[in-house]
Amino acid sequence: MRSARIQDVLILGGGSAGWLAAALLAAERGQGEDALRITLVESPNTPPIGVGEGTWPTMRDTLRRIGLSERELLRHADAAFKQGSRFVGWRNGQDVYHHPFSLPQGHGELPLVAAWAATTTRGDFAAAVGPQPAVCLAARAPKQASTPDYAAVLNYGYHFDAGRFVPLLQRHAVQHLGVQHRVAHVQRVERHADGDIAALHTEAGERLAADLFIDCSGLQARLISQELGVPWVSRRDVLFNDRALAVQVPHADPHGQLASQTLATAHSQGWIWEIGLPTRRGVGCVFASDFASEAQAHDALQTYLAPQGSGTAEPRLIRFDPGHRARFWERNCLAVGLAGGFIEPLEASALALIELSVQQLCDDFPFERAAMDTVARRMNDTLDYRWGWLVEFLKLHYVLSERDDSAYWRAHRDPASCPERLREQLRLWAHRPPSRRDLPMAEELFPSASYQYVLYGMGFASAGMGGPARPDELRAAQTLLAEQPARTQRLLAALPDHRRLLQELTQEP
Repeated sequence: MRSARIQDVLILGGGSAGWLAAALLAAERGQGEDALRITLVESPNTPPIGVGEGTWPTMRDTLRRIGLSERELLRHADAAFKQGSRFVGWRNGQDVYHHPFSLPQGHGELPLVAAWAATTTRGDFAAAVGPQPAVCLAARAPKQASTPDYAAVLNYGYHFDAGRFVPLLQRHAVQHLGVQHRVAHVQRVERHADGDIAALHTEAGERLAADLFIDCSGLQARLISQELGVPWVSRRDVLFNDRALAVQVPHADPHGQLASQTLATAHSQGWIWEIGLPTRRGVGCVFASDFASEAQAHDALQTYLAPQGSGTAEPRLIRFDPGHRARFWERNCLAVGLAGGFIEPLEASALALIELSVQQLCDDFPFERAAMDTVARRMNDTLDYRWGWLVEFLKLHYVLSERDDSAYWRAHRDPASCPERLREQLRLWAHRPPSRRDLPMAEELFPSASYQYVLYGMGFASAGMGGPARPDELRAAQTLLAEQPARTQRLLAALPDHRRLLQELTQEP
């Protein structure tokens, strides 16, 4: 007889999505009287995508929640600190701007944008309102050796080797959190009479029953799509990129400075990411097949790599349809990771959405089947909201460009490809900066400061820039900005070299 109680959770698929989901659920719902029994099933022959090498700062709290030591992450996942992103050439081909992870001092309290706009030189907005761009350019770390695990002097996430991160999560989840691990091919899916999923049957003849299923099977979406038929909502009408060429290359100087920000360099047919790990670099060219061939993207990537002595590496092609599910939770199945959606690698959004999805599941877990439909509806509403805002935030990087060197950039600038809500926001932001009033959810994927960094980094300006400001608040903001260079110099003197700190923290005890 089927139990109404939700006790067994089965996660289909490993990778970052599967093992993050397993570890978080086990850490938060795997103990005590109502403890869940969590099993992860993965195929032995499914290769990972392997390019999710940058995280949002939320990853620090996620790893702390599951009880994984930060030094273990740094030691075993070839990890480094990430303090944000540096964008090169996105506005006109000659520009540079920063999106740091730290909020400006006084953000949300003082009219910083108005004070910055009133300066004669103006300059880089992010560097004017905070020290992190200068810290990154000097290859400094965001913390000191004495700073505790996951604590920060400046806000940060991580760069890591996805191929090493997943086994680290797996070992921790199985050995310390009690997750059951099965390596098996799923042959068929068994359904209850009401349409819920009842069990997965493996090729070895094992029947794996559960009350709740989490589909982390990647782009094949074995449960949410193939079995339950939830359609995919393509967003190629807004964000055109659907291909990436990815490669791993050595550092030109293995003992030289190590960047602590993702580098995103625009070119005429798309953009190139570069992520620095202690032992290597991850580099990839993102492009749209409607505007460029694989050969053209390959040439752009090799042109980028050649001056660094890495022009002979052979990249791997990744195909994707930017979009997300029409529904993320269907019956007793929740799609997480690539099974639920993927837009493009910009701004390390994929892993952050995995974290937010699973954390919401932990916080609002349906302990009985009768409550599941309500929780599912809430989850679907929340994720639909988050994916919508993610698409618009990424579009912001393109729609403000002034590049006119290709059909790719001209199409991105076309107002017809810009969602109506984003067009409305841009009309508002012509008279005042982005603020928390624009983002009503308690846990937004990107804070209003992120929108400011992109807007003003891309040269967005208007007659009403900064909005109305009281004279005393404007003076306080101007004083804060005037003191910023001195604060930056103090931090530069106090923070250690990034590579040197990682070497110190990863020494075996």
